[in-house]
Amino acid sequence: MATAAQPHSAGPPSAAADPQSDAGPARSSITAQTRHEVLTIGPLEILPDDNIAIAAGRTLMLSIREFRLLTELARRADRIMAREELFRLVWGRDMRPGDRSVDVYVRKLRVKLEQALPEWRFIHTHFGFGYRLSAER
Repeated sequence: MATAAQPHSAGPPSAAADPQSDAGPARSSITAQTRHEVLTIGPLEILPDDNIAIAAGRTLMLSIREFRLLTELARRADRIMAREELFRLVWGRDMRPGDRSVDVYVRKLRVKLEQALPEWRFIHTHFGFGYRLSAER
C-alpha cells in the first residue's frame, strides 16, 4: 500500500499528473510563492484553494459537497476513512443514525470520476470500515 500525501515540486497543475504513468503515492504540494495546496492522486489533481479538480487535463464539474468529499479523501489518500469521520469533515457536524449522505455522494463522485477517467478506479469501499481514495487501474 502506498504512503499518504507526500510533498513534490510544484509546477503548473498539469505537470504534476501524468495520466500515462502508474498510480504512485498521493502527493501534496504547497508552492512557496502562492501557498496553494495541490493534491495529486494518479492522473487526478485537486486544488482545494481554487475549488478545482482536474482529470486528464480537464476540469471536473463537481458540486461543493462532492468537491469537499474528494478533497478530504485526497488529504488522507490510501487510508480508510470511516463514514462518520467523512461526514464530520464535509458537513461540519455529527452524522445522524441511518444517514446515507456520504454513500450517496461517494456514488455521485465515483460516476463523475469514472466518466472522466474510465480506466482508473479511485474510491474503494471497505465494508464495515469506510472508504479509501487510491488511484488504481
